[in-house]
Amino acid sequence: MSRAEHPPRSRDLSRRYDRNFRADDAYRATLPDMQNKDASLIQGANVPIQHVGISGFRLPMLVATRDGKPLPLECTITGSVSLAADRKGINMSRIMRTFYEFKDRVVSHELLEEVLIRYKKDLDCSRARILVEFRYPILQKSLRSGLEGWQYYRAVLEGTIDDLDRLRRYVHFDFVYSSACPCSAELTEHAREERSAYGIPHSQRSKARVVAEVAPGRALFVEDMKDLCLKGLQTETQVMVKREDEQAFAELNGAYSKFVEDAARVVYEQFDADVRVRDFVIACSHLESLHSHDAVSVINKGMPSGLSADFSNFRDLIC
Repeated sequence: MSRAEHPPRSRDLSRRYDRNFRADDAYRATLPDMQNKDASLIQGANVPIQHVGISGFRLPMLVATRDGKPLPLECTITGSVSLAADRKGINMSRIMRTFYEFKDRVVSHELLEEVLIRYKKDLDCSRARILVEFRYPILQKSLRSGLEGWQYYRAVLEGTIDDLDRLRRYVHFDFVYSSACPCSAELTEHAREERSAYGIPHSQRSKARVVAEVAPGRALFVEDMKDLCLKGLQTETQVMVKREDEQAFAELNGAYSKFVEDAARVVYEQFDADVRVRDFVIACSHLESLHSHDAVSVINKGMPSGLSADFSNFRDLIC
C-alpha cells in the first residue's frame, strides 16, 4: 500500500471547549459545504424536490388585523423552496435567517410576498412557499347574558411563488361549532308524540376547516373567515355562559340542526358568494356522540387546476 493510500494518522484531539475561539473569514472559507457538493455525490434518484425547508420554527410577531391594530402573537413558521435535480441540497439555515430579517414587521400576505421573493434570490430556487400559523383571539359575546370571553381560532397565512414569479395568497381557518343531528331530533319527537317517551337528541362538537385563496387585489382577514363560517353554520361553541345562554344554545341548535353534508354546503354558499375569495376547499368533521367514528365531508369550489377536495384536509382535524 502506497503512502497516499494509507489513512491519515489520528491526532490527539482536544476535549476542551475553547470559548475564546473566533471564526474569521479565512477559517470559514475552510469549512466543508456538503449542500453545494456536485451532483455526482447525490444519494438516491437524481430528481428535483418540490419542497425542502424548515417546519415549525417559532417567533413572537405582530399579526395584521381587520381594524388595523396589529396583534402580538406567537407564530409558527414553515418555509420551503424547490430544489433542482443537479443540486445536492439547500442552505437550510437560510430559510430561517432570511425570515428573521422581517421579524419586526407586521405579518400579512404583503409581507409574505416580500419574503418569498427574497427566498428565490437567497436560495437560488424556482419556487417557494411560506405558512405562518397562530391562534387568533376574538372576543365573543354570550347569547343572552351579556358575558364576554375570548375565543381562539387556529389560522394560517400562506403565500407561494412559482417559476414565473406568480404570487398566490391563502388563509387557512378552523371553526368549531355544534352539530345537532336532524334525524335524532325527529326520532326523539316521534317517541315523545307516539309513546310519551322522554329522549334527548344527540349533538356533538364539530369543526370546519377552510382554505381560501384570496382574490388578486383583495384582502381577507381572520375576522372575515370567522364571519363567513358563523353566518353559514350559526351554532359556534360558546366561551362564557349562564343558564339563559345554555338554554339559548339549545334553541339555536334546534333552529340550525345539520348533517355533515349540510355543514359543508352552507359554508360553501358563503365563500362562493364572496368576491374576496378566488378559490376554496372546505372540510367538515362531526365528532359523533352516537357512533364510535366521525362523520366527514369535503367540498371545493371546483376551479380548473384549483384546490382539490381530498381527505388530506382531515389531518389533525380533531376538536
